[in-house]
Order: sequence, then structure tokens, then C-alpha cells
Amino acid sequence: MTDVQEQSSPGLITPTATASTMPSKVILSINAGSSSLKVSVFSYHPPSSSDPKALATIQVTGLTAPPATLKYDRGDQHIKSQPLPETDVNGQETAYEYIIQHLTSDAGLPELSYPDDIEFACHRVVHSGDYDRPVRIDRDTFHRLEELSDLAPLHNAGALTIVKAVHDKCPKASNIAFFDNAFHQNLPEAARTYAIDQKVAKRNKLRKYGFHGLSYAFITRSVAAHLAVPAEELNIVALHLGSGASACCIKGGQSIDTSMGLTPLDGLPGATRSGSVDPSLIFHFTHDAGKLSPGSSKGMHITEAEEILNKKSGWQALTGTTDFGAISAKAGEGDAACKLAFDIFVDRITDFVAAYHVKLGGKVDALVFAGGIGEKGARLRQAVVENVACLGFALDEGRNTKPDGEAVVTDIGKEGGSKHRVLICQTDEQAEMARECVQDADSLRRPT
Repeated sequence: MTDVQEQSSPGLITPTATASTMPSKVILSINAGSSSLKVSVFSYHPPSSSDPKALATIQVTGLTAPPATLKYDRGDQHIKSQPLPETDVNGQETAYEYIIQHLTSDAGLPELSYPDDIEFACHRVVHSGDYDRPVRIDRDTFHRLEELSDLAPLHNAGALTIVKAVHDKCPKASNIAFFDNAFHQNLPEAARTYAIDQKVAKRNKLRKYGFHGLSYAFITRSVAAHLAVPAEELNIVALHLGSGASACCIKGGQSIDTSMGLTPLDGLPGATRSGSVDPSLIFHFTHDAGKLSPGSSKGMHITEAEEILNKKSGWQALTGTTDFGAISAKAGEGDAACKLAFDIFVDRITDFVAAYHVKLGGKVDALVFAGGIGEKGARLRQAVVENVACLGFALDEGRNTKPDGEAVVTDIGKEGGSKHRVLICQTDEQAEMARECVQDADSLRRPT
């Protein structure tokens, strides 16, 4: 790959420019999944460091199960599940090309009329190794991230594919990597260390890293503001529950433990992930565990074990579907397979909430539910809180069933009956990347 940061950035602030006279700049927050690509568009006025303004969100899904579909939200314009021609969109690169064409063709989005209007492209990268802050992606950084792909073969490769696509289609944009494990970089040694030969562990970078860090950073900041306490004094047990799910113990605004480990596979089960299992299980499951899977490629060296535990497990393996909303509903109707999947998820979440309550010495400001399931799963929230009621958590049934859908943070705890607050936070990893980008714009912008 050629250097992705060779050209100078357009429209840099001159010594006489002011925030009021400078045109707004565009930031793209990009989240590349294995079968989807989501891009949020923000604007800000340099040199202001205030929060960026959200302009639009566009998502292409179904890249591995054509036809791909388009979802787009901008102002009062909403497109839901519009099928896209397979000849036009058949992978991540063509999905990004389609997204840029769609955005620059939208007359209702004058801030982004040309690809060169984009100053920053923020990329969510799952695994950073030892990077502890966002970095501008130049040739050296790109190759370092390529080397880390073996630690997250199902995640990093997709993000790097989109970095290349941005470089090709938007060559004047500064590509910035935001790391999902950066929030957990200061985990206590005992929490992050595996009981294996430490010479081998350090040589091969084998330690707990933790993930969903952008989400937990957003949750920490938002909950602190909601509770009117300084972030550095906040103690919470946070749950990011979606198709990928994790728990995090946050003390004094810092992560002191989290459920995911060396990779996002550890900890809670998910849509297709097993979560924590006995390490020997996979060798009893298949004798081909160490062989490369059929899905392996030059950029993604995936073993059969990784394929099975990451892609062929979780509640899909238990129920035949990845739709947890449907699983929850069927569990309530008595479907045995769905009830088991639901109960397993609740059981594992309960384990982490209880353990993290102890790690915080019982000094817990709130139990926070976030992520698609955490925000929408009233039945799941009820089951989890009932399981940990002995720790001082209680729900208001009405507020849990019909929470405020507009607020970023909503209190659903029982007034007078709950020792600790119970909250829902509508987390936004895209907004967190844009906010951090604006704050550090001067250091992240390419030098002229």
C-alpha cells in the first residue's frame, strides 16, 4: 500500500482565520463489520473544540448475504432496507464507493458535496495492541496494524480494507484509527495477565485487552454528566449488550476489569460467539481445530477453532437465529431452545455484575445497560436486575417497559427501593470517535 497520508490537507486555518469565518469541516466516523459498513457524517468549525454536529448516518448491510441493503437517515429523509444491485455493491470497497457517491449526491447535505470536503475519516479498529490513543494512519502505522490482525483476524482486516478504500476515493482526508481496546489500556496487572509463561506472553503480546472501549468511553462521560458527578469519581458496572456483548467495571472513570480478553471472543456469549468456554472444549468439538478454515485468506488467517467459536456458536447455534428480540419473545412463550439461550445470557451477565459489584466494594453509582439489546431488551433487564436484587438493585416496572426514548441516559431504577441507580445509556461509538477527533484535531491532522 502507498502512504495514505502523503498529500496536504485542504483548507487549513490561516493565522488570520477565525471560527466564525472558517467553513465547517466534515468528519466521517466509519465502523466496518464483517458483513456491514456504517458511516456517520459530522461537521465542526475549526478551531472550535466543541462537540461536532451530527448530519447523517448511512449503512450498507448484508455484504456476505446479497443483495446488500441500504439504510440512510438525514434530517427528515429516511431510507430503510433498500436493496442494492449486486453488480454495484458486492464487498466493503464497493460499499464504501456507493456510500460516498450517495452522500455527495444528496442535495440536502451541502456540507459534503465532494470527497475532498472530508477532513477526517475516523476508523473503529478493534485491536490496537499497545496503542493507547487515536493515531493518524500513515504507511508505518498501517503496517503495524496489519501485523496485529492475527490477534483479531475477524475484525481488523475489514477496517484496514476500508482505510485503503478511503485513501483511494478520498485522498485528501486524514485517516485516523480509533481503538476499541484503548479504554482498557490501564487495566491492573492482575486483571490483564494470564497464568501462562510470561516470556511467551510478552513476546506474543498475550494478555487481556478488552474491547467496546469507544462505547464505554461514551457511557462513562454521558452517565457522569447525567448524575452530575466528575467522570474521575464515577463508579459503574456497564453492560454493552448487542450481537457482541461485554461487561466493564469502571472505577473512578477508569476500566479496572472487563469481560472480553485477548480477543472479543472471551466473556459473554453473543449472536454467533460462544463466550468463555473451557479451552479444551474446541479440541473435543473438532480434531481439525488448528487447521485453517475455508474462510481463511491472505488477510485473514482464521483457524477452524476461531471460525467455530466466533461464527458458529452463540445463540444462533442454540436457537437458529441471531435475533435476540425474537429469542426473548419466544422464551416468554415457552420455547425451550430460546428459553435456554435467554437464561444462559442472563446467567453469564449476572456473574459479571456480581463480581464487579465486589470489585467496586459495593460503592456503585449505577448499573448501566447499553447496546442494542441493553437499550431495547426490557425483559432481559428485568431478569438481570432480579438476579442481582440482593446487591441493592431494583427496577421501576413502568419505566423499564417504556423508557424515555429521546434521552441519552434514562433512569429506570425504582425510586426509594433501589440502593443503586439502574440506567439505560444510548451509546454512540460513532459520535465518540468524532468528538475525540475534534478534541485532538491539531495533533491528528496531517502536517502540511
